[in-house]
Amino acid sequence: MVKLDRIYTRGGDKGMTSLGNGERVPKHDLRVEAYGAIDEANATIGLARLHTAGSDLDAMLSRIQNDLFDLGADLSTPEDEEGSRRPALRIAQVQVDRLEAEIDAMNARLAPLTSFILPGGSPAAAYLHLARTVIRRAERLVTALQDAEAINPAALAYINRLSDHLFVAARHANQDGAGDVLWVPGLNRG
Repeated sequence: MVKLDRIYTRGGDKGMTSLGNGERVPKHDLRVEAYGAIDEANATIGLARLHTAGSDLDAMLSRIQNDLFDLGADLSTPEDEEGSRRPALRIAQVQVDRLEAEIDAMNARLAPLTSFILPGGSPAAAYLHLARTVIRRAERLVTALQDAEAINPAALAYINRLSDHLFVAARHANQDGAGDVLWVPGLNRG
């Protein structure tokens, strides 16, 4: 359980921060960048939820926000820490499977795409598209981290699936695709 009785510690005043295992690293460390992008995506989903209150989509997004804290905890603790006294919190395959089931359920109600979609439509959809792009950036950072260090494979699968989920959720938020803004190739070329 987390207990925070002080918000500032002064521990990062010289540009260093602690990982989940207590190791001190620079705040620009690739691992910190990766879980920082996850935190940013979580905040963006919070903005989307301002426009989804009481809906089935809001319940999904609430679960995802909690999962993103799990994911941040996973990424903040190097993989070789599994044998420690308190095992690291890791994303599990069941969380990936839940995303896939939710994608399939939402997608079943959508008409097939005939064009790429421009981010926009309803406020919820616009924020979900923004969250999707932040998750894609996080995915790029996590794959770079994976090239340098071992990471939980389910963490990367979760991020990959989440970007798909947020795309389909944005379409769902746009009246099941009726409010999607479609790209018209070459529209403004004269």
